[in-house]
Amino acid sequence: MQQTKIRILCARPVEQHLITKAAEKAIDIQVLPFIEIRKIQTPAFNEQLTLLALQKINAVFTSNNAVESVALNLNIKPGWKISCIGGITKEAVVKYFGEESLGVTGRNASALARKIIDNGTIKEVFFFCGDQRLDDLPETLRANNIRVQEVIAYQTLQTPHEVEEDFDGMMFFSPTAVHSFFSMNTVRVDVIMFSIGKTTTATIQSYCTNRVITSEWPGQENLVDKVIEYFG
Repeated sequence: MQQTKIRILCARPVEQHLITKAAEKAIDIQVLPFIEIRKIQTPAFNEQLTLLALQKINAVFTSNNAVESVALNLNIKPGWKISCIGGITKEAVVKYFGEESLGVTGRNASALARKIIDNGTIKEVFFFCGDQRLDDLPETLRANNIRVQEVIAYQTLQTPHEVEEDFDGMMFFSPTAVHSFFSMNTVRVDVIMFSIGKTTTATIQSYCTNRVITSEWPGQENLVDKVIEYFG
């Protein structure tokens, strides 16, 4: 007898090999993006980065989108010391800036902020982020007398859709995607929600009482593994 497939709605694109990995466990991941990432590409942003590239700054990234946006606008390789979260963000930092640029790393923004504080030598950071960035890292650093200069590197736009199909589970990677989804949709109470990070989970819980399974580690594969672990 053919195994019934579990159907999962994923609110952002994921790599094909992860979709295949899930399919081997009879889990069908359907991708429907609920946000659009728009990288900043303006003369003013380019000029700002050019000036920063000439300085020995402590840079902070909690998103691979910010890493890519900054890298696209730089004409020279800066000598920055970079603090970042793990997963694809760390991979992007190594790809564009080299492994020698890596300083402090953490599994999420809160852990990264704590490690920056514990470092003891960092007094100021330049936080390259999106316009919908979360408060955890900058507020924690400022509360511990570390100056935070925020540089907006990309915009996150909601792209809501009405979903008429039934799914057994849903995957969300950001609070913005959650807001976008629920602006036009509701969910059955038996649908399992999968989330990256406690803030995304809290946002889901503000809209529904469904069970939420949270991955504290960043990255697509970690959340896909949570789905496989639950349904597999």
